[in-house]
Amino acid sequence: MFEWETDQMTTRTFFLGSLAVLPALFSDHSPLLLPRGSDVVILPTAAAFTGATEAAVATSTAIEQAGHVVEALMVTDRASANEPYFAQRACDAAAIVVTDGSALHARSTWRDTPLGEALRAASVLVVIGESTTVLGEHMIDPRGGAPTTGLNYRPGAVVTTLTSSEQRQRSRDLLANGEVLIELGPLGIVANDNGDWLALSASDVYASRAGVDITLNSR
Repeated sequence: MFEWETDQMTTRTFFLGSLAVLPALFSDHSPLLLPRGSDVVILPTAAAFTGATEAAVATSTAIEQAGHVVEALMVTDRASANEPYFAQRACDAAAIVVTDGSALHARSTWRDTPLGEALRAASVLVVIGESTTVLGEHMIDPRGGAPTTGLNYRPGAVVTTLTSSEQRQRSRDLLANGEVLIELGPLGIVANDNGDWLALSASDVYASRAGVDITLNSR
């Protein structure tokens, strides 16, 4: 499913349309390139209102099956995001996986915190579902499809999951002309490789600029 060049990579961020494609990303032929037994932490912050423990357990299954060591960091509010231990634990991990959930809650929890800075600096970061929109300079407000301020951890494109056709058109109409919008269906995977945006799945990745469809590079 994947091909990936390994030269000169320092930051790899993977945006997944849903939890369903996490096993493929953690498969032996994935561009994730983690040796078996790697230290992986899960951040269920976005799932604070829908069940952080359940989200962490569901996310950890695919990762453990790939032979990695997994720990969930139960950061669900700003107080815990400001805890030095959690920030250091995230910095020390080989990869950070962010669960699906509320993008708005994740943004407010991580912004201007030590844990947020650990996310910004992560060399391998995996973000699932609605949480994918948080990392850009701009994000899509899931309540109506309008662009708003994101965390600016991975600038260069506005990433979101597919919603209704009305919200989709609203997002396209309201974005500045130069901004790239990447919409992910449930099977979609894109990567930010040191600032280059790449489509990693054969389907469910839709990119546009100024309302006109464009094609992302792929590997």
